[in-house]
Amino acid sequence: MSLYETVFIARQEISVQQADALADTFATVIAENGGSVPKRENWGLKSLAFRIKKNRKGHYVLLNIDAPSTAINEMERQMRLHEDIIRHMTVRVEELEEGPSIQARAGRDRDERDERGDRGDRGDRDRGGDRDRPRRRFDGDRDASPIAAPEMGEDL
Repeated sequence: MSLYETVFIARQEISVQQADALADTFATVIAENGGSVPKRENWGLKSLAFRIKKNRKGHYVLLNIDAPSTAINEMERQMRLHEDIIRHMTVRVEELEEGPSIQARAGRDRDERDERGDRGDRGDRDRGGDRDRPRRRFDGDRDASPIAAPEMGEDL
């Protein structure tokens, strides 16, 4: 059997439980056709890059699948017919990832980060940077003294 990764996007109006039920439905289709779904990840409600069928957000779900191609064809056929699925993509892979996917790790890392709290010396940057640094001269700056240019033939 071949290994596949499938990601589908469900409409924003459905609940998280309904998105999980959709994933269960497609896992059942795979199992009925002689395959298995060793890993399933719900990435949550995310913003879309552009509007798809009047949706600005969607529930993203990843399925790692070990199944024959006939099972994948049947699952994709049912995804095309289902009104809550707005996009789906299946890719054949050499091996399945064991741990959490990059998207799942990014979400977990974002949750584990500390609150903004102490920001150190970054506040100086917001107030104009280093105060001891000499002022740069601009053409329209009347306060700055003119810069003398070396004469021709004069050593620098």
